[in-house]
Order: sequence, then structure tokens, then C-alpha cells
Amino acid sequence: MATPMTRKGAEQLKQELHRLKTIERPAVIQAIAEARAQGDLSENAEYDAARDKQGFIEGRIADIEGKLGTAQIIDPSELRADGRVVFGATVELSDESSGDEITYQIVGDDEADLKQGRISINSPIARALIGKESGDVAQVAAPGGVRQYEILAVHYR
Repeated sequence: MATPMTRKGAEQLKQELHRLKTIERPAVIQAIAEARAQGDLSENAEYDAARDKQGFIEGRIADIEGKLGTAQIIDPSELRADGRVVFGATVELSDESSGDEITYQIVGDDEADLKQGRISINSPIARALIGKESGDVAQVAAPGGVRQYEILAVHYR
């Protein structure tokens, strides 16, 4: 199954993968070698910690390589969706109950960062927005009840 992600999200994963392979992995291998040199491994906390960290790093490398291997990279600036909300689109919304205006970009799970206005395609609000266009109202089930958002504009950038 393809993993949708923006070009920016794919670049961030590639940078993390490079850092893990060129900095983190060699550092943990060195830490394991130093812990082994101390002798008895059965009661060596440094060795156990380094092995745990190595397991995490190798797992993360495999995870990133898997995601990049199945990635469907989407460049939002090249989208032609006729004003509809699709993956990668940036959507300006108005919360109908408070009048607050908010802007979200719909991105992949690994790219989501609410503080930066990027929400996961799998989030309830993104699912409610997909397929709608400017002027439409999306209803989102929230913990405090159903919220309504009017779509003010849709951008592909």
C-alpha cells in the first residue's frame, strides 16, 4: 500500500535516515564496543543501554526505508483539483461557533505537526474536509461535540 507524503515530508525522512545511518548508528556501535571492552557483559548497564539504543535505531531505519520505499510523493504545487480539498492542499477555515480562522495543510502521518498547521490525512478534520471546496461546511465530531468549519479557501502550494 502506498504511503502518501508531500515532497517536503519525504525530504525530512531522507534527512533523518541519513543522520541515523551516518551519525547515530556508528556512535552506538562505538558505545557497544567500549562497553564490551569493560569485561563482564552480564552486569554491564552501559552495554544493555547501547544494545537497546541500537535496536531502536535499526528499527527506525527499517521503518523509514519501508515508508520511503512505498511512498507516493505528492507535490501540492502541481495539484490540479479544481478547488477541492485533497491530500497536500492548504485549507483556510472558519470555525462557525467561535469565528476563529485557522489554516491547515493536509499531510501524511509522519509529517503531521499541529503547531505548524499540518494535520494528518487520517485525522477526523482532514477526513471531513476531503472532497469539499470553498464555501462548503464540514462537520467534525470533536470531544466537545460536533464542530462546523466553513472552508474559506483552498490552496495548492
